[in-house]
Amino acid sequence: MKYQDYYKILGVDRNATPGEIKKAYRRNARKYHPDVSKEKNAEEQFKELGEAYEVLKDPEKRSAYDQFGSNWKQGQEFKPPPSWSTGFSFSQNGDAGSFSDFFESLFGGGAGGRPHPAHGFRRGFAVRGQDHHAKVRVSLEDAYHGSRRNLELSQMDAGPSARRTLQVAIPKGVSSGQKIRLAGQGGKGAGGGKNGDLFLELEFVPHRIFKDEGKNIYLDLPVAPWEVALGSTIEVPTLGGKVSLKIPPGSQTDSRLRLKGRGLPGKPPGDQFVVLKIVTPSADNEKSRNLYQQMRDDLGFDPRKNFT
Repeated sequence: MKYQDYYKILGVDRNATPGEIKKAYRRNARKYHPDVSKEKNAEEQFKELGEAYEVLKDPEKRSAYDQFGSNWKQGQEFKPPPSWSTGFSFSQNGDAGSFSDFFESLFGGGAGGRPHPAHGFRRGFAVRGQDHHAKVRVSLEDAYHGSRRNLELSQMDAGPSARRTLQVAIPKGVSSGQKIRLAGQGGKGAGGGKNGDLFLELEFVPHRIFKDEGKNIYLDLPVAPWEVALGSTIEVPTLGGKVSLKIPPGSQTDSRLRLKGRGLPGKPPGDQFVVLKIVTPSADNEKSRNLYQQMRDDLGFDPRKNFT
């Protein structure tokens, strides 16, 4: 059985709003109406338009079509799922002619289907709504402490004005790429079927000084030459506040020191790694130049002595 791509027939995107679908139908119906059109196969085209519009104009029927057509690929024969045994009742457009075999097989009943008195479709029909996916950007501080966010969502199958706000809890200790499942907040089910779920994929906003790697946090720490040469204890920032860090004497640039358990919370929690970055003072005055010259003469230091 040939699959009918109703979106392609109407010339709209799969995410088109109801208003866009209606506008596309009216535009094409004027073009292909048999009474006025001079286009080749105008009558056949007009029938296909009517069938496509019957399905896509209704959110429940569109959801059912999307659900069972999502796995179809070009060149394959379309076969309804084995569990699909009942369908919707449709009101036939007088000028649109009869529906296709594809339509009859998928929805059943055509214009003469017997609707369920409460829902407008026959008993036993239930389709779970599609799962929706979205990305949410959060800060490292939100991931460390946990937070609550208000998200405004647009319901594509219910018109451009159908917006809703959800309050989402960001758990303490989440990682970048982790998904949060909101049960029943996805696409609307059809025929009494359950709604799909909404999956939120978390993405960290780039931080000014911290970098994340799983549960671990990395910090490039600027240090003066004497702080690493002589050793020192300095305060360093963490997501949980400042802590004291002991720098061993003789440390070099890119030396990595670990603050255990100071990464993102978890079982076990991550660590924070402090990477030392030696910053030398500039020789922009006579006093600093004299100090550098004295170090050169007195220390006899050659950073390239091991070069061949």
